[in-house]
Amino acid sequence: QPTAMAEPLSIEDFGSACSLNAAEVDMMPEEPERYNEKCGVFGVFNVNQAAHTCYYGMVGLQHRGQEGGGMVSGFWSPEADKPSNGDFSLHRGIGLVTDVFTPKDLDSLKGTCSIGHTRYSTAGGKTQLEGFQPFSVKYRLGNLALAHNGNLSNFLELRTFFEQHGVLMQTTVDSELFLHLISHSKRRSQLDQIFDAMSQAEGAFSCIVMTDNFMVAVRDPNGFRPLCLGKLPGRGPGGTDGYCVASETCALDLCKATYVRDVEPGEMVIINKNTVESGTFTSLKLPSKFGVSQCIFEYVYFARPDSRIFGDYVTKVRRDHGRQLAREHPVPKVGDGELPPVVIPVPDSAAHATLGFVEESIALGNPCQQDLGFFRNPYVGRSFIAPSQEHRDLKVRCKFNPMTHVCQDRVVVLLDDSIVRGTTAKQLIGLVLQAGAKEVHFRVASPPVTDPCFYGMDFPTKSELFFNVHNGDLESMAKWLGVKSIGYLSAQGLVGSTEKSSGNTKGFCTACFTGNYPIPLSEASAEEMQAEKAAGLAENMFAKR
Repeated sequence: QPTAMAEPLSIEDFGSACSLNAAEVDMMPEEPERYNEKCGVFGVFNVNQAAHTCYYGMVGLQHRGQEGGGMVSGFWSPEADKPSNGDFSLHRGIGLVTDVFTPKDLDSLKGTCSIGHTRYSTAGGKTQLEGFQPFSVKYRLGNLALAHNGNLSNFLELRTFFEQHGVLMQTTVDSELFLHLISHSKRRSQLDQIFDAMSQAEGAFSCIVMTDNFMVAVRDPNGFRPLCLGKLPGRGPGGTDGYCVASETCALDLCKATYVRDVEPGEMVIINKNTVESGTFTSLKLPSKFGVSQCIFEYVYFARPDSRIFGDYVTKVRRDHGRQLAREHPVPKVGDGELPPVVIPVPDSAAHATLGFVEESIALGNPCQQDLGFFRNPYVGRSFIAPSQEHRDLKVRCKFNPMTHVCQDRVVVLLDDSIVRGTTAKQLIGLVLQAGAKEVHFRVASPPVTDPCFYGMDFPTKSELFFNVHNGDLESMAKWLGVKSIGYLSAQGLVGSTEKSSGNTKGFCTACFTGNYPIPLSEASAEEMQAEKAAGLAENMFAKR
């Protein structure tokens, strides 16, 4: 192992140190440190220039989806069951929120209510604009718009039912099924139709539905995805209060909204004239079949660290994950007279777990130091072009440059929040060794990912997951990565530290770590979803990580 970098590495030396063959390098994503998040939803009700407020809420949720975005706006009518004037306005596009919407676009989206959606597709086509949300339609009871975050586990049964009854499906997106469930409901009122539709859906869904007279925020009975309510004091017509709904509280902060509370699992909150006049929400309860199972991976990776979800701040919970990891897999011992191990996080999501890991290690009498081991180049984005094999070898090096003075002649503990395929981890470990580290130990602040997710996370197929490729052999994994040891946080430790930190004991989904799926999935649905994953692997950045 090299102990210094006396002169620049050649292309050949770089490829050799990282030990990746051409096929592995070809599988590297354009942004190797990023997962594919699910989606973000944001809604605004009774707010002047609602589209402008919704825009900033969507910017705050950009981390949950970068493929595209959309927004629907309109004027709500205070008279129940009376349509508002005109149709809803819709604008959708491919790219980041700041690229999709110009000032002219926002000015054209007139109205006092609006819903927005930042997209990362986990079901349906990735580049078909007609599949981008929100969806907006007009049917016999007026205007209807919907934004959905999650995946329906009974989508195959629902889609088959509608197709057999002659319904023309406009997209391959499971979210479209909500519109058909609403429009085909036998209930008389629009609110009852929406409740009827949500009661028939199974799986993960945090939805915002906008009508001519009210807005609905609904969270599936399992509570897989987060959803919260906010207040915008004095931002409505005539100085009345406005209200908003968001996937995460970080979006409320950007809009200067006051956090009110979370939407509870299985709760359908109605925001209407009564809300504006009294400041209170009306809520209905969806029937529950399978209990509560909130997605614990939201705490591990997906949610922004400054957000508050499932009852507590993400950064606090991640730090406790790191503390538990330090108890289960302490830092390695070093010889007398040697500097203590240096613990460095994989940028950027592992930073908070690393803080807890180091704090607890020191408290347990295991000396170590925390430092930043990489400079992350913010100017190399998705458009990075790698026209040849030589340039492809330098992809990660263009993204990350190791801090030689931090790593040189030190025992390094590299800490990541999770590992799915291990390709990027292998590259980063190679860079740390090139920077002169004596040895590298790898710690992961979550259990091994062993099973795919059918509730909205974009994982590769089961056979391609890093832990399964090595048949759960930690020694084999460590050897492939090029580290002296590897340690995962246990599933029990993850759940226990999460419940203790957040105070939330309602229940968490750990299916991707344990294979215990809280909602039964038909064999046909599971096979179809896995087939779609395999067919779309080239577009799946999560699969490449």
